[in-house]
Amino acid sequence: MRVDILGVGIDTLNRKETLSKTLGYIKADERKCKLIATPNPEVIMRARADREFAKVLDKADLVIPDGVGVVWASKLGKERLRETVTGCDLCFQIFAQMKDMEGKKVYLLGAAPDVASLAKTNMEEEFPGLDICGVRNGFFDIDEEKDIVTEINNLRPDVLLVGLGSPRQEKWIDKYKEELDVNLAIGCGGTIDVMAGTVKRAPMMFQRLGLEWFYRLISQPSRFFRMLVLPKFVLVVICEKVFGKKKFKKD
Repeated sequence: MRVDILGVGIDTLNRKETLSKTLGYIKADERKCKLIATPNPEVIMRARADREFAKVLDKADLVIPDGVGVVWASKLGKERLRETVTGCDLCFQIFAQMKDMEGKKVYLLGAAPDVASLAKTNMEEEFPGLDICGVRNGFFDIDEEKDIVTEINNLRPDVLLVGLGSPRQEKWIDKYKEELDVNLAIGCGGTIDVMAGTVKRAPMMFQRLGLEWFYRLISQPSRFFRMLVLPKFVLVVICEKVFGKKKFKKD
């Protein structure tokens, strides 16, 4: 089941159900790439203005509510999302499980030069047994993409984390989805930076109160103009509620 938030269908699974479904993708015998998208209000607003991006999100195998604003928006309708399921938390939960899975591997694609390598070091220390088989920063041209896909396929990771920012990361995965020899690809935004320690996650108090966005703003004032999309998101959601909206249903 999916709930429509401004034209983007969000799956209604809670955190436990999301992790279970994700692990099912990873353990599947058939190596067919599944795409998990992690839209927050900013990403949803971008999809409203980018039809190609909206179509990619619609085709994704799992779309999780990465932000309290997405869950809030669902509460204005009859079908509601139960809780936030952040992409960052999901990736850490996946690693916690994969460290005990023999032969399962991860590839990190994205972030600035050397950041992915630092993330690999940190995560393999935090989760002994985790195998991050390859990394590649996110600074590459279109003519390098085929070589990157070849490198990934040669290493045969089960999970590919793509942190190129939205909508680039989701479009990139969708573009090569049929060629990638992986079980799962996740558009993970800035999660690789968090793993590397170059970006600090909001303290748990902020996370529990749904104020991670506020922590990011006060810790990174340069994000101010990006954050202006949040009140616009609230206004558009309320206006659309007045005029009615279509519901998504997808298993």
